Amino acid sequence: MVTGDTKTMDRILGRTGLSVAPISFGAFKIGRNQNTKYDHSYQLPSEEECERLLNAVLDMGINCIDTAPAYGVSENRIGQSIAHRRTQFTLSTKVGEHFADGQSYYAFDSDSIQHSIERSLGRLQTDHLDIVFVHSDGQDTDIIENGETLETLIRLKAEGVLHHVGFSGKTIEGHLRAITSGMVDVLMVEYNPSETSQEDVIHTASTHNVGVIVKKGLGSGTLQASEAIPFCLASPAVCSVVVWSLNAKHLSENLRLAQHCIS
Repeated sequence: MVTGDTKTMDRILGRTGLSVAPISFGAFKIGRNQNTKYDHSYQLPSEEECERLLNAVLDMGINCIDTAPAYGVSENRIGQSIAHRRTQFTLSTKVGEHFADGQSYYAFDSDSIQHSIERSLGRLQTDHLDIVFVHSDGQDTDIIENGETLETLIRLKAEGVLHHVGFSGKTIEGHLRAITSGMVDVLMVEYNPSETSQEDVIHTASTHNVGVIVKKGLGSGTLQASEAIPFCLASPAVCSVVVWSLNAKHLSENLRLAQHCIS
């Protein structure tokens, strides 16, 4: 983990025991700019710009980086830029979705999950993944109850390939089922001042010692950080808020705001 002044502001991510800064870096924008949910377009950073940004993220004390195969070349760029600093941050990626030719494709069978993990390890230039989230297509309960996904991740966890199993779903029912399944260590839920439907999920996760990371805390760029970040972190059950940004200064400001909220 990154040491320094920010460490005392970290929160423990449920039963994982991981100490994570209240702002996590979402690596979507360093790898993909097609078919996004942002109102404005943006250029992908160059390799050099990406390397500077990722190292700045770690230097400022953001010690959790979240990526996914569906984030274009994001995994490759993380591996190329900061694999040499692997011990300094918590790394999460996902399975279930990949993005090609301008659209998403989903597969939740055991072989697809296995191959996805193997590809991610190669791209990220690491021998293990701290957290692997299921990237749900919205059929949350079906994935949990009828698929092979979680069972495959549990097997890979036992083998040491990954350390903790996560679920990034879309429905309240699915998240609650993930919690009670006993197989999920971390949830990633959409939560912000404009989207509060997951409040009961966050509370229930806390009672089961399942860690909670917030996605879309800034409403995909539609909400002010000064309002959204304090709102998300008001619950002690929320460990960290994922922020997608290509601006190191903005990330630093968001981190200071988050630290002030929980100090």
